[in-house]
Amino acid sequence: MAKKNALLKNGNKSAFIAAIVNTIIAIVKGTAYFFTGNVAMFAETMHSLGDAANQFFVFIGSALSKKLPTDRYPNGFGRLVNLVLLGAVIIVGIMSYETIKEGYHHILNPTKSSGILINLAVLILAVVLESFVLFKAMKEVIHETRIEAKGFEIFTKSFGALKRAKPATKLVFMEDLVATLGGLIAIIGILMSYYGGLHAAEGVASIMIGVMMFYVVGRVFLDNAKGALGEADDELEEEIAKYVYTNPEIKDIKALFAMKEGEDYHIEMKLEIDPTLTVAQAIDIKDRIEDKIHEMKSVTDVIIEFDKDDGIRTWK
Repeated sequence: MAKKNALLKNGNKSAFIAAIVNTIIAIVKGTAYFFTGNVAMFAETMHSLGDAANQFFVFIGSALSKKLPTDRYPNGFGRLVNLVLLGAVIIVGIMSYETIKEGYHHILNPTKSSGILINLAVLILAVVLESFVLFKAMKEVIHETRIEAKGFEIFTKSFGALKRAKPATKLVFMEDLVATLGGLIAIIGILMSYYGGLHAAEGVASIMIGVMMFYVVGRVFLDNAKGALGEADDELEEEIAKYVYTNPEIKDIKALFAMKEGEDYHIEMKLEIDPTLTVAQAIDIKDRIEDKIHEMKSVTDVIIEFDKDDGIRTWK
């Protein structure tokens, strides 16, 4: 039990917080839908349920991916978080379909819903809570990508750095961004239906929310399919190459790979050095480069091989 608890502590904190908040929001929204029958509230309930389930799986997957390698799985469990996320998108995909279908039926047979004050109060509360979780995810993106940002800069810079964030953090960011926008769309739909007499607006809002959910499904699927296959990170490779060439003993980079293993990176490189260097000098160079690369974002494994300089420049 102690080992399980220690493992869970390594889970993505943003996903854990988001899962709890979205569970509470889903219960509140579901209760409001039960009493009012509002189709936009139904869409938001399904949205929050999907997000809560997804983020719970993300938390478990990110924790299990930190498990140490075993004899049976010597390469570790880094890509497990990608596989878990690929499974989790199925849940959101089903709920997206149900949300769009319900909205379509409401457009064909629009009905006036009741309890506008309850619906608006619940949705405004949900938007506030979702915004809080989104801001936490933005700060996590900034932290993971090692960018300096304060105040409003956190909002602007987090979007630019999102593609370099960990898969779990990226999913929480995207889901809560869509959830916040979805809440605002639902509020607009309810107001148009109640005060403008456009009862089909709630159905339109439901379809828009469902389409946004499908967008998240597509993005998450593509990102984690790449992670499960082992995608190379060109930006990290370039960052490592720039550092390697600050070492005057390194004459050329014959090969350099920065492979993403779930939330972490596996680095392999083959470097050309002056053949007159001693073994002790080569070991010192290797240790120095390894220590520096381990300080970079989420690098867990570095393999360096040396070869004598052939005088031909390989790395461009």
